Amino acid sequence: MELLLRMWHADRMPTIRLLPGHVVDRIAAGEVVERPAAAVKELVENALDAGASRIAVSLLDGGMRRIEVLDDGCGMEPEALPIAIQRHATSKLSEAGDLVHITTLGFRGEALPSIGAAARLSITSRVAGAETAFSIRVEGGVVAEVTPAAGTAGTRVVVTDLFFATPARRAFLRSPRVEADHAEAVLRRLALAAPEVSFRLEHEGRLIFDLPAADRRGRLAALLAEEEATALVAVEAEREEVRLSGFAGAAATHRATGAAQFLVVNGRPVADPLLRTALRVAYLEAIPRGRFPVAGLWLDLPHRAVDVNVHPAKTELRFRDPERIRGLMISALRHALARPAVVQFQPRASLRGRIGPSAYARPDAAPAPAYHGPAYPGPAPAGSSMLAEAQLQLESGPLARALPMAPEPSAEPDHPLGAAVAQVLDTYIIAVAADGTLILVDQHAAHERLTHEALRDQLMGADGPATQPLLLPAVIDLPAADAARLAEAASALARLGLEIEAFGPGAVMVRALPAVLGTADPRPLLADIAAELAECGESTALSSKLDAVIARMACHGSIRAGRRMNGAEMNALLRQMERVPRAATCSHGRPTFLKMSRAEIETLFGRRGT
Repeated sequence: MELLLRMWHADRMPTIRLLPGHVVDRIAAGEVVERPAAAVKELVENALDAGASRIAVSLLDGGMRRIEVLDDGCGMEPEALPIAIQRHATSKLSEAGDLVHITTLGFRGEALPSIGAAARLSITSRVAGAETAFSIRVEGGVVAEVTPAAGTAGTRVVVTDLFFATPARRAFLRSPRVEADHAEAVLRRLALAAPEVSFRLEHEGRLIFDLPAADRRGRLAALLAEEEATALVAVEAEREEVRLSGFAGAAATHRATGAAQFLVVNGRPVADPLLRTALRVAYLEAIPRGRFPVAGLWLDLPHRAVDVNVHPAKTELRFRDPERIRGLMISALRHALARPAVVQFQPRASLRGRIGPSAYARPDAAPAPAYHGPAYPGPAPAGSSMLAEAQLQLESGPLARALPMAPEPSAEPDHPLGAAVAQVLDTYIIAVAADGTLILVDQHAAHERLTHEALRDQLMGADGPATQPLLLPAVIDLPAADAARLAEAASALARLGLEIEAFGPGAVMVRALPAVLGTADPRPLLADIAAELAECGESTALSSKLDAVIARMACHGSIRAGRRMNGAEMNALLRQMERVPRAATCSHGRPTFLKMSRAEIETLFGRRGT
């Protein structure tokens, strides 16, 4: 019986065997090339490692139908072509010790064989001084012979029908527009990491950007909106062998997404969680919750202190001393933000004219005002007039611009937010309830919630939100990608009372706004909605994030901080807040008012024991 059981188990025991080579290649292709943008990244990294000074990328159908990368690098000899498309074939490593001193972007030797296993790949290369170029083709892992071909010095790689050999993976790709956006974002990060190289990107024959060679400042200026590029502070810090340099946006400059955060480590663009967290922590008290700072930062450290070989896409790193890196970055950024924001540089016309606004631009981001106070940070020297200046500012500054008035009889128990007695800093309403409770209201946050709820209620109603047609339609210039997203979502946005239509490749025409927004400026509103759509990925996903888009619209249609309000307006705002169930927080989750009871006030002043 025992023998029979052993024979039964033996018949059913799985056999361990080596997978066929073409299956191994297709598995590797799925790890390295999960979408067209990944193929673009690998090919452009190879071009940079080849010493290219000019790189041109052309896409069709977001790269799903065709990707072409042309460079003027060193090229490859004909005998090197069949080796280059084999797995783990590379010119960038020679022995195991090189893994701790990686100076190139690509080094694993998996990109070309992985692409060739999943698509139709053609490589045409010519070394400088050679009489002719040579070409090799790979289709679904099947390699053809090397043949002479026409070509200039450098390398031209063409990838067609991506994932034709692995149709299951192709089914998970998004629309051509989304895939093209991912490829553009990858190329922008690589362009910032190598500013000395010119980059050109075309999609469907349309020029997306054309970046000439520049220094770090010029390249960053070309990738940001003009308002952002002129409101940056320099970041410089060094600790032992680690050096951080670059530029960061002033506190008044932030975006709806993190697309304008460019991080480069030892010349490699990364999206490392440690560095992103440090950037967020540094700005924690400087920008509103839910907004993202603008930054272009270069971190240089010994290669032995960082491991870049921990992620197939090589975008995440492992630092030997992560606490030191995080501390250096946070302290350097906070020190930079403590300085006044000044115009660091003006974008060069040659750059701005070719690339246009950034695809993730926030046109409403305003630079912080330059500081014109005394040059010394310490106490005032004897005999100075600083005390007199301070007294003058106290008497005429924003703290003095309150609107005192007697509490009206409406401060009754059925009015829990009481009656307004003053407005301070042109932003906060001070009210007193019938029981003596002191209430401080953020007028913008409160009105934002009220506008949000009004839009939401109108949307749920049978007639939808009321619209306010513009006397003259407004034409808003936007990056082509943003304009395309808004045009695709036009029918869904019309449900919110925002009537737009395409107006050329880089603009939209606004015909009407939701009436509840009043006379809101449509340009920053559309820029934020486009950013929200980019976060969704597909315009068809707008319905699932409709509340987020409503929140964006409500923010732009609300009473702004800094607007003077009279007593009637402030009390009307308080009464409206009492009727709205979610009025305690704004659309972004921040509190709209704070309460302090009489007992709490007396405790603070020591009038009663704790």
